[in-house]
Amino acid sequence: MARGLAVAWAVLGPLLWGCALALQGGMLYPRESPSRERKELDGLWSFRADFSDNRRRGFEEQWYRRPLRESGPTLDMPVPSSFNDISQDWRLRHFVGWVWYEREVILPERWTQDLSTRVVLRIGSAHAYAIVWVNGVDTLEHEGGYLPFEADISNLVQVGPLSSQLRITIAINNTLTPTTLPPGTIQYLTDTSKYPKGYFVQNTYFDFFNYAGLQRSVLLYTTPTAYIDDITVTTGVEHDSGLVNYQISVKGSNLFELEVRLLDAENKLVANGTGTQGQLKVPGARLWWPYLMHERPAYLYSLEVRLTAQMSPGPVSDFYTLPVGIRTVAVTESQFLINGKPFYFHGVNKHEDADIRGKGFDWPLLVKDFNLLRWLGANAFRTSHYPYAEEVLQMCDRYGIVVIDECPGVGLALPQFFNNVSLQNHMRVMEEVVRRDKNHPAVVMWSVANEPASHLESAPYVDVICLNSYYSWYHDYGHLELIQQQLTTQFESWYKTYQKPIIQSEYGAETIVGFHQVSGAELSVCVFSRGRDVTHLPRPYWESRHEPPCPACPHFF
Repeated sequence: MARGLAVAWAVLGPLLWGCALALQGGMLYPRESPSRERKELDGLWSFRADFSDNRRRGFEEQWYRRPLRESGPTLDMPVPSSFNDISQDWRLRHFVGWVWYEREVILPERWTQDLSTRVVLRIGSAHAYAIVWVNGVDTLEHEGGYLPFEADISNLVQVGPLSSQLRITIAINNTLTPTTLPPGTIQYLTDTSKYPKGYFVQNTYFDFFNYAGLQRSVLLYTTPTAYIDDITVTTGVEHDSGLVNYQISVKGSNLFELEVRLLDAENKLVANGTGTQGQLKVPGARLWWPYLMHERPAYLYSLEVRLTAQMSPGPVSDFYTLPVGIRTVAVTESQFLINGKPFYFHGVNKHEDADIRGKGFDWPLLVKDFNLLRWLGANAFRTSHYPYAEEVLQMCDRYGIVVIDECPGVGLALPQFFNNVSLQNHMRVMEEVVRRDKNHPAVVMWSVANEPASHLESAPYVDVICLNSYYSWYHDYGHLELIQQQLTTQFESWYKTYQKPIIQSEYGAETIVGFHQVSGAELSVCVFSRGRDVTHLPRPYWESRHEPPCPACPHFF
């Protein structure tokens, strides 16, 4: 959030659906099937930060050529996690530059001996620029810290008797520049009476910590050499029938057949088809509804795809199953509709941010968050301010939590952040977001930026306007009596200008830094502003515990 009024732009899915087709290859989530295996590489990796003045020692000494331990001391680094808060080395907390990860892996023999098997290395995310070597061979590069990337490494692991031994080296640079997403600047401080030679700081223009590292899972998975590369699903409703439109991309063979089956939650066949594209009609379909909008929300079907390809050694089969929710999304001048009914976004802005692990993916935290969401009666959240882990969206599909899926377009505050290079990077990231998340029924909007230069004449090109407002905090400080009038003026002005639905995407005031609890103690806490008690949260009537009263609080229980 920036000071003053700003806008988080959001656009509907159908407008960007085609963007994913511009990228080379699909990005299906790695799922096991009769034809696919996966090997998790989560756990402890060897780690080293390059503290040299130019941050280039690792490249100059070619650390990727041999095991990382042979070129100097290493730390144990858990993956997934951010590296910033794991060590007791204070330099890592705000480190800017290249860090190096390494993991040695033993592959199953069948992966290395069966030439009809394709082996893929997939990195869930590496913030922000990554270079990957496999056994010292430069294999893959990727820019952007919150999205997956992968490479076919079959030719590196199917080459001889030692091919089952794999050494994966990943160098990651977390530097933010005017053309990265999110952007930032590097400031060199040259006053030698205050700063050592070459001293610099990373300036950011957003209000969350720039955690970095291998923050999501790294894994290996296999497919046949002829395989299902991508699936795109859109859904609709016609009278009482659900419509599932599918488009399937196949790689590795031009001679193949595709069978498509749609199964309900009880594993019963409800529709089937063939070919790379088609439409499945489901009479009496159960629709995917948001939480608290239907007695059985979040109903999911399973789309089973079977590929049979003709290869020179003989026929090859590949199987992939995609969860599918049948639902429609539309907007009018004043309403957001899901399945033709008005939907009110009642939810939160989340962050992937926690003690010790930083932005590292963590299942216990994720499940706790979803229990909190349902406890609150929330039905939606925005992925402020970057795409979240794929597993988060899968949980949303299962729980009926609606998602505004936001790209890392945050902190676009300076004129130098708006240029053609930045635009191309922004478009590429949006394409990657859509390619990854297009099939999630929970995702109903793509947010293309948070608080950009909203004075520009750009709002006509979006479907929904999201407003971030902090009345009685950033201005007219403490005058709560003005909020209603100023908010009414804000909404009327935006609506009069654009006639589009409006979401209040952020609001509020200062909180107690670091205070995050849900116990009875929290629910009876006082919140103070400049020494004045501005609100008091009463303990719920069902709480039977009696914590000692806050000595600073005039309202004792």
